[in-house]
Amino acid sequence: MLDYRIDRHSGMATYLQIVQQTKQALRLGLLKPGDKLPTAREVVEATAINPNTVLKAYRELEREGLVVARRGLGTFVRASLGNDPAASPLRAELADWARRARDSGMDRDDVAALFTSVLEQQFKGDVTA
Repeated sequence: MLDYRIDRHSGMATYLQIVQQTKQALRLGLLKPGDKLPTAREVVEATAINPNTVLKAYRELEREGLVVARRGLGTFVRASLGNDPAASPLRAELADWARRARDSGMDRDDVAALFTSVLEQQFKGDVTA
């Protein structure tokens, strides 16, 4: 089951964090069409956020055509995203790079900032969902 992690200091709206994490799970193949998302109650219990926030995130995912809500049954994945980057040979290279960055003394936030800046530079002008 998907475990959402909410970063209250990120500056990103909580519902968008849920949307983003769900999309990432879809891209990585952790969620596949037919899989059930955690119930709003399960997410609330795990993250201590408002149930309306979870429902807002799920409505956004439904609006984007990624999930479908079935009354009384739950919310289910309708579509996948991406080309299964988890299977990419680049994954091992990226894992090695992240390990070297950590071994050189960089903490998680430093690595994330560096990676994000390189992404922004390499994908300048690209528009992604």
